[in-house]
Amino acid sequence: MKEAFPSGFSELPEAYHAWRTSELGQITDRIEAELIATLIGPLAGTRILDVGCGDGEAAVQFARNGAEVIGLDADPRMLVAARERAKASETTITFVDGDICSLSFADGTFDAVIAMTVLCFVSDAERAVQEMARVLRPGGRLVLGELGRYSLWAAKRRVAGWLGSKAWRHAIFRSASELRQLAKVGRLEVKQIRGAIYYPPCTVCARWLAPHDHRIAAMTTIGAAFIALAADKPDEILQRSP
Repeated sequence: MKEAFPSGFSELPEAYHAWRTSELGQITDRIEAELIATLIGPLAGTRILDVGCGDGEAAVQFARNGAEVIGLDADPRMLVAARERAKASETTITFVDGDICSLSFADGTFDAVIAMTVLCFVSDAERAVQEMARVLRPGGRLVLGELGRYSLWAAKRRVAGWLGSKAWRHAIFRSASELRQLAKVGRLEVKQIRGAIYYPPCTVCARWLAPHDHRIAAMTTIGAAFIALAADKPDEILQRSP
């Protein structure tokens, strides 16, 4: 999850850097990364597609944990930043320009497909999920991390959009049930849905409340600023079943 960028997307790599070097960003990103890692499971020897890879932060972590990673993004500036990050970290990652609604990969190419804070900016989320499901191998896993609908973070971003922020003007915030429905559109079997980031977008609040985040997550996704879903692609026999 990335913090709001008042100037829109014109300076994304710099905005990402500013977010990650802030205390609020570091606390928040750590919690989200831990949740995503739990949902993905073991990475060694797997082939992963990171859709909307941004500046490559997550892709580098996947590669460090033994995955063969392809990162895809539609913004050439983000791809430049991602390649620089991979080079600096001495990891081998392929970064490509692409459209989430028309992925240029064969059916069943990947063991896992990850999309974090991507669908909120996609006009046809159902088509995007169908495409990500298509390139998954039978038994493969899709992990979606999206911005929660019912949170103070979402409220703040809606206000920013109303006030003219290009970044948040058309963003779509989703509930756990809406993510579940998207997985069904992709004919995927939902295995787990979890929330994270129950504190307000405030550094002091994050500092004090982050240690208790997992306790709240065990009870509800309501109030979560970040909601993650893990869903598996049925094997070929199940897919042919009536």
